Amino acid sequence: MSDDTLSLRLSGPDDTARRAQQLARRLSPGDVILLSGDVGAGKTHFARALISELLDYPEDIPSPTFTLVQTYEGASGAIWHADLYRLTSTHEIEELGLVEAFHDAICLVEWPDRLGPLAPAGALRISLFPGAHEDSRALTAEWSGSGWAAKLTEWRT
Repeated sequence: MSDDTLSLRLSGPDDTARRAQQLARRLSPGDVILLSGDVGAGKTHFARALISELLDYPEDIPSPTFTLVQTYEGASGAIWHADLYRLTSTHEIEELGLVEAFHDAICLVEWPDRLGPLAPAGALRISLFPGAHEDSRALTAEWSGSGWAAKLTEWRT
């Protein structure tokens, strides 16, 4: 199974949110998105826009920086948003129940490097980097298998 890659230039926060919303409409339980990037790269902004699109009604979507995990209930089931920045061991991650959620919830994980061997092989890996302009970003998506390719068709146009 080979890895596939897609790169995008995002003009600003609105463009970032639009791409997240496009992806949200194609997600289903068991889909895991691993969000990488430096502090301030736009990981939480991307996650909030995606989660907002999945919810049946407007809801405050706080960053899980201090709570570690925020969960929501959308039309297609449970949504988990995790920020692993403050964790130091895979044991702490296992205690959160995140590994189990990978199987039956839509999961977004910030700072996925903390997962180590617990990172699901079939996850969509999204990296965000500063762009050429102040609010712009570069986004790289990487995945294995054909499932993600179909879900990212809108990103190719």
